[in-house]
Amino acid sequence: MDRSAKYSSEELQHLPEGGDYRLTVRDVLELPSLRGAEVLAGHGGLRHLVQSVNVMEVPDILAWVKPNELLVTTGFPLRYGRTGELLDDTDLSDLVDGLARRGVAALAVKTGRYLDELPEAMLHMAEQRGLPLLVLPVTAGFDEVISEVFTKLVAKQSAALDIADRLHRSLTSIVLEGGDLPQIAAEFAALFDVSVLICSPDGRVLTEAGDSAALNALPLFESTGRFLTERVAVGLQNAPKGFPGQLALTRVVAGGTDHGRMVAYAGTHELGAVVVQALERAATVAALAVTKQLAVAAVESKFRGDFLRDALIGEAGSPAEVSAHFTQLGWDVTRPLAVVVAELDVDHPESQHANSTRTDQDRLSDGWQQVVRTHERTAPSVGFRHEVVTLFPTSTDRAVRDIEGLVRKVAGDRTSGRRSFSTGVSRVIYSLADLPAAYDQACTAVVVGRRINGPGQIAHFDELGVHRLLSLQTDKSELRSFTDDVLKSLSADNAEAADLRLTLQTLLDCNCNVAEASRALHMHYNTLRYRIGKLESVVGSFTDDPVLRLNVSLALQVMKMHEMS
Repeated sequence: MDRSAKYSSEELQHLPEGGDYRLTVRDVLELPSLRGAEVLAGHGGLRHLVQSVNVMEVPDILAWVKPNELLVTTGFPLRYGRTGELLDDTDLSDLVDGLARRGVAALAVKTGRYLDELPEAMLHMAEQRGLPLLVLPVTAGFDEVISEVFTKLVAKQSAALDIADRLHRSLTSIVLEGGDLPQIAAEFAALFDVSVLICSPDGRVLTEAGDSAALNALPLFESTGRFLTERVAVGLQNAPKGFPGQLALTRVVAGGTDHGRMVAYAGTHELGAVVVQALERAATVAALAVTKQLAVAAVESKFRGDFLRDALIGEAGSPAEVSAHFTQLGWDVTRPLAVVVAELDVDHPESQHANSTRTDQDRLSDGWQQVVRTHERTAPSVGFRHEVVTLFPTSTDRAVRDIEGLVRKVAGDRTSGRRSFSTGVSRVIYSLADLPAAYDQACTAVVVGRRINGPGQIAHFDELGVHRLLSLQTDKSELRSFTDDVLKSLSADNAEAADLRLTLQTLLDCNCNVAEASRALHMHYNTLRYRIGKLESVVGSFTDDPVLRLNVSLALQVMKMHEMS
C-alpha cells in the first residue's frame, strides 16, 4: 500500500542543493599544498573521511593515532626504529596494518632524504588493507598541509551548520504558514535526496516522503504497516543486513512529551553526521507541528466527544437531527453499524511511558482512531476518560470478522508497552433511534465478557447467552445469596469446594452421563459415582430434578462470573 504523500515542486520551499559536507582523502589531494602527490597504493580508501591531520615523528606511533586522521611524515620514522636500528620490510608492513586497524584515513610520506622509495611489502599491505599510501612532492611543507586541511575542515563544518540552520528556518516557516508533517517530510527528502518517514512512538506511520518504496522494502514493517520502532536505535546506523545504505532515526519530542519518530533512509549513498544533525532539527520542527495538531485536535475532539456522548445516551435530539449533526462533523452513520466499546483491563495501575505525559488511555484512543481511519475514514471513533467508543459500519454476517480485524490491528502495537484491553460489541443497528440501546449492549458485553473470558478478549452481546440476564441483576448480594442457597457448602472459597464444583459442572456439561463425565475428568467410573452421591447429599438429587439442574447450572455461572471479576 502506498502511504506516501505527494507534493508538487511549487509546494516546496527552495533551499540550496544538498551537498557532501565531509572531507575525504580524495578531497585532500586537491589542496594546493598536495598537488603533485602520488597515490602508490590503497586506492580503495580514497573515500575515507579526514577529520584531523598529524605529523608522524616516531616509528611507534600506533598508540597515539586517531580514527580518520591523516598522517604525514618524512622517511626518517620509516627508516630507523626507536633505538636506531634499521626497520625491515616486515616492520613497515606491520606498521601499515596497525594504522589501518586503527582507522587512520591515509599515510602521506615525503621521500628523498632518508628513504628513496617505499618497499614493495609496505605497498602490498596498504593495497590489501585499503589504506591510501601517498608520496608527497618534495616542495610540500607540513605546515602548509596542516593549515590547508584544517581550513577546509572548518569550511566544510561551517557549510554544514549553515545548511542545518537554513533548513530549520525553512521548516519553521512551513509550520508557521500552515504546513504540516507531510510537507516537512517532503522538504527534508527533497533537500537530502533521502526517504523520510514520520511515525507515532509505537510505529503507526503518519506520513512518508521521497522514495517510499525503497524504505518500505526494508524488513522494518509489520503486515499492518506499523514501523518497528523497537528494532531501530536512535542515531545513524547501517540498513538491515542484506540491504544497502544507511538509516538514521531521531525522536520527535516537545515539552517532555514523546510525539513519535522521524526516520531518514538512503539506499545509494551514506547519510553522514550532517544529515543526522539536520534530521534532529527537522524533528524539533515536526514536534512543533504535532503540538499544533494536538491543540487543534483537542478542541475538535472535545466538541465531537460531547456530541457523541449525548447521542449515546439519547440526549442529542431526534434521529434526523442526530444524523444531520453527524454529517456536519464528517461522520457517516447512514449505514448499518455496530457500537464497539474498548476498555483498558485494570490489571495494573495507570502507567506512563518514559519521556511522555501521555497515558495508556491516550495511546489506546490514538490506536483505535488510527486503525479505524485506515478502514473507514468517516466512522466515528472517540476516546473518553475510561473507554473508546467506535460506531463501525458493518453487517450482521460480517460483524464478528470486521471487529476482530480491528482489534487485532490495534492490539498489534502492544510491543510498545500498551496494556491489554477488552472489547464489547453490540448488535448491528439500522436506525439511530437504536443507538442508545446498542451502546448499553456494548457496555454490557465488555463488562460481562471480561468476567466470563478474562481480560483482552472480544465479547459480542448476542453471544453472552444467559450471562446477559445475570448481568441485569446489579445487586451482588442477591446473586451471592442465590448461589449460597443452591450450592450450599459448595459455594465456599476453598480447594475442596472448587474441586467438587468442577466435577458438578462437568457432569452438567455431559448431560449427567457418568461414563462420558468420568472420561472427561480422567476419573474412575466408581469414583465418580461416589462423588455424585456426595454432591447430591449437599445440593439435592440434581440428576433426577430438571428444575434443580437449571438452578445449579445458573448458580455455577454466577460463581464463575464472580471469580472472573
